[in-house]
Amino acid sequence: MSHDHIPYDDPQRYVLANRCTWVSVAANVLLTLVQIVVGFFAHSQSLIADGIHSLSDLVCDFLVLVASHHSKNPADEGHPYGHGRVETATSFVLGTILVGTGGAIMVAAAIKLQHIGDLPPVAPLALWVAFIALAAKEALFRYMLHVGERLRSPMLIANAWHARSDAASSLVVAVGIGGNLLGFVYADSVAAILVGFMIVRMGIVFAWDAFQELIDAGLSIEEVDSIRQTLIDTPGVKSLHDLRTRRMAHRALVDAHILVDPRISVSEGHHIAEHARSRVLKSHPAVADVLAHIDPEDDLDHDSNAQRMPERAALLLHLAPLLDGLPEPQRVVFHYVAGKVEAEVYWPHFLFEHGAALAEAETKVAKRLIDNRYFSSVSLNCLVVPAQ
Repeated sequence: MSHDHIPYDDPQRYVLANRCTWVSVAANVLLTLVQIVVGFFAHSQSLIADGIHSLSDLVCDFLVLVASHHSKNPADEGHPYGHGRVETATSFVLGTILVGTGGAIMVAAAIKLQHIGDLPPVAPLALWVAFIALAAKEALFRYMLHVGERLRSPMLIANAWHARSDAASSLVVAVGIGGNLLGFVYADSVAAILVGFMIVRMGIVFAWDAFQELIDAGLSIEEVDSIRQTLIDTPGVKSLHDLRTRRMAHRALVDAHILVDPRISVSEGHHIAEHARSRVLKSHPAVADVLAHIDPEDDLDHDSNAQRMPERAALLLHLAPLLDGLPEPQRVVFHYVAGKVEAEVYWPHFLFEHGAALAEAETKVAKRLIDNRYFSSVSLNCLVVPAQ
């Protein structure tokens, strides 16, 4: 089913998430009261268990409200990546609550099965309440899932599937109560154990998914491959390595080392990186930010030799003897390539009005370059600027 997704920065996100959760709160308050009260007087252990399940939904709904309120806060000095992980932490707490609740229900039902002869018969009213709860929870699930998918909010989607687990548990309860009414006295308690197991299973799934995000698990292989292709297809990008991803609630963060021609300027490399970043953000709406690190094309050689090469100030001192007898350069550009340095030296064009003068200077520098420790080449150039 397709949905019209709400942009991540749309203020309507918080309003819709809040409204959806309050609808869930109202429904769970009513269901909790009716199921527990009727379950108590109708002597249905499974209906009481289902009511406790609805109560756990109510607690989770309030957790979602708190998380939704805090996760919308923008990034600040203490949280430079924003507050999206509040949703993740809430999903983890929601999962642990489900595990604890389901385990307690299973233990209580198992204990009562040991004294099955002392259990009173279940009243028919419990069956009607179970069917009403089933219909209400299924409707709530469909509504919450629709909103959660529009907002691309894993927290709301998790809460929706929590409601679906309630609907499934209500179906089990209805079957258990029906079996009890047909004379199978143990059916109600068995249904309670099944409800508890379903709650535990759903809680483990939610908690595990949230835990994976909290330890910075990456995106799926398919998503990473798609992002990789988008980066590689960017003009100016030769290749890339160290592509890393991690989730931040409903968004994702991407880091990548982009390989470019080692002889282009810093500003051109920055432009390529910004273009690559923009392409990923446009093509992959779930990506919140891309950090692109520029590397030279011969990245492996560069990394292995970079620490042995002098910094700019030292290179200028080593370059001076090669340019002995020539005017002071106006600009010098260094390229660290394959364990050596390529130097580009520039003077105003009027200093070398005749090509022969520049050619003679190049010959002298070339002779001095033989067996040079640092420089593989030195190119002499004239700067031509527009007339004022």
